[in-house]
Amino acid sequence: MSHKAGFVNILGKPNAGKSTLMNQLVGEKLSIVTPKAQTTRHRILGIVSEDNYQIVYSDTPGYLESKYGLHRSMMKFVESAIEDADIILWVIDVTDQTDIQEYKEQIIQAPKLIVLLNKVDQLRDGEESLLITKWKTEVPHAVVLPISAEQGHNIGGLMGHILQLLPDGPAFYEKDELTDKSERFLAAEIVREKIFMNYRQEIPYACEVEVDSFKDEEKLLRINAMVYVERASQKGIVIGPKGAGLKKVGTEARKDLEAFFGKQVMLTLFVKVKENWRNDDRMLRYFGYNH
Repeated sequence: MSHKAGFVNILGKPNAGKSTLMNQLVGEKLSIVTPKAQTTRHRILGIVSEDNYQIVYSDTPGYLESKYGLHRSMMKFVESAIEDADIILWVIDVTDQTDIQEYKEQIIQAPKLIVLLNKVDQLRDGEESLLITKWKTEVPHAVVLPISAEQGHNIGGLMGHILQLLPDGPAFYEKDELTDKSERFLAAEIVREKIFMNYRQEIPYACEVEVDSFKDEEKLLRINAMVYVERASQKGIVIGPKGAGLKKVGTEARKDLEAFFGKQVMLTLFVKVKENWRNDDRMLRYFGYNH
């Protein structure tokens, strides 16, 4: 029996629904999801394996103007995903009317391209068919599919197209692997998601999370994590009055960690100032951004 395998890389603007789509396709919450732009910072792989195929999905940051060294590193993840893709899933938010120029020409040139018109559940009658016609005209060689990543609409149809386009080849990873990221990384991302959900303005973007200690005992997972901020004033905001802000983040993160890892979690959070870390090449390498 022949075997298929390939990299299926998900690209699009911030908030287009890339991470939600990735989680739907993999069947696990590997990518954190928030309403804020720039939630995804790394390129995260999600691996789906069956006896006769292996699909390596790749969630990527949304395109953004590079104001910090962090942003430039994030865009390198996008560029590498364009270069090594066997199939590109280009996610278009149908509720966003602004034009897409960044990386558009490289994406359109991809020989195996699926344009996904996401959030079609929010369209009015007749708008979906007009958009499908528009995109089929603009990218005639691409498959154009209406979907709702959040609602799971047409995900089965998308899987059918992916399997049809997937090249023949051996598996890239062991069949029981789910992602290329470590448990420490996934735990840190869950904490960072709660920071994005609980703070406004610049605070979420100035924060980075590192898991210092990850001790997996028989009935308990002990995790110590450091939240890095850029200024002392931000540290005070993250901690909150009498520690209330950090406690809320910790409580919400612990619940998600217990659901993900399937056991009781003891989570301890600390906050540390590392000035201007988003423009510090040494710190960016330390956090895994420069590759």
